[in-house]
Amino acid sequence: MQSPTRHYTIPRYQVSLVRDGSAKAPVAQIRSSRDARDVLAQYLDGVDREHFVVLLLDQKNKIIGIHTVSTGSLTASVVHPREVYKVAILSNAAAVIAGHNHPSGDPNPSAEDRALTTRLHEAGKLLGIAILDHIIIGDGTTSYFSFADDGLLR
Repeated sequence: MQSPTRHYTIPRYQVSLVRDGSAKAPVAQIRSSRDARDVLAQYLDGVDREHFVVLLLDQKNKIIGIHTVSTGSLTASVVHPREVYKVAILSNAAAVIAGHNHPSGDPNPSAEDRALTTRLHEAGKLLGIAILDHIIIGDGTTSYFSFADDGLLR
């Protein structure tokens, strides 16, 4: 005797990117770390905790979007490469620039910042989505650190 065929119900998913408003930017295209700093400083102005964001860029480094990946505490923000690149894939970004603020005002990268940047760089190479820079915003609009300018994104 043959046993009856079993049927299992499996979830079916649809993936979409939802626009969540808009933000003003001082430039439309990123040509330098200073341009990226200007956009990130304006976007992060007034926040009291660490925010990790990603600028989404097209093939000509024009900004196609910005996304807050994580909001943390006064001293840390939990970030995983899959969360950074998920929105980059969904938005068809050619490249990204990561950025976050240090509420302490000191823009120098921590050991965790350096390790994360290395992981993002390696993940980007695998996915074909370059991370052009990782900017850390310190006090005001002029205090910042650029991993690219410091030669740490090779």
